[in-house]
Amino acid sequence: MAFEEMERNLSDAEVTARAYIDNSLRYYKLKVFKLMMRSIGALIKMASVSILLVLALSCFSVGAALGIGVLVGSNAMGFVLVGSGYVLVGILLYFIRDRVDKPLLKKFSEFYFEEL
Repeated sequence: MAFEEMERNLSDAEVTARAYIDNSLRYYKLKVFKLMMRSIGALIKMASVSILLVLALSCFSVGAALGIGVLVGSNAMGFVLVGSGYVLVGILLYFIRDRVDKPLLKKFSEFYFEEL
């Protein structure tokens, strides 16, 4: 009788452990799916805004280059000056990249670990 009760308890423990593992697995799959969908949504939004900003910046750049070209008497020189301005901005961003990386890392770590 003691062995039958012990066998039944072990069987119940096994069923409970399997149910716990299955539920935990489903929970983490759902968590990963939710985090992945939020990340994809954020990426799509960021890509859409970035594309629109690049298009707007391109239009402004062409306009500025043509305007500067009229002022200096050469459209080619206007485009060179606008391009040089972008090179200077790129060099500046290269030197301050560490100041940009840290806040981005902090923000994205809050976003990631908030969900887990």
